[in-house]
Amino acid sequence: MEPHTRAMIAAAAFACVTEKKVAGIYDHAAGRDLQIAAEKRGDQLQGFDGDRGVKFGGTLPEIYDAGDKAFVSFVIDGTKVQGYDRGSSSFYTAQVTDAVVQVFDHSQNAWFAYDIQNAESAKSYYRNPEISR
Repeated sequence: MEPHTRAMIAAAAFACVTEKKVAGIYDHAAGRDLQIAAEKRGDQLQGFDGDRGVKFGGTLPEIYDAGDKAFVSFVIDGTKVQGYDRGSSSFYTAQVTDAVVQVFDHSQNAWFAYDIQNAESAKSYYRNPEISR
């Protein structure tokens, strides 16, 4: 799975599970902030990946990545999200806890962590990112 797909999944998972807006994320593996926004309204998710300049979203349980022209299935179970990325033909599992989203990419057999930026408070995270860096 591509790193930008994992980041998109992390932002979408947080928006869907918490129903809070995402203004950006910090990718621990890459060691940098990513310009990804996401918001859920009803069964609709809308998002924008500013680093790639593309939209993503749609009607759950699937979201569409306009950049990769691929669908990602998106099944929510409490604070866990799981699905399949058709673009890379790989499964994932995401866990949302305390404004951190951990994504397990089955194709990489590895976990990836993301801190979520609070849309209501410019340049701040829902939790202190310095704790986990």
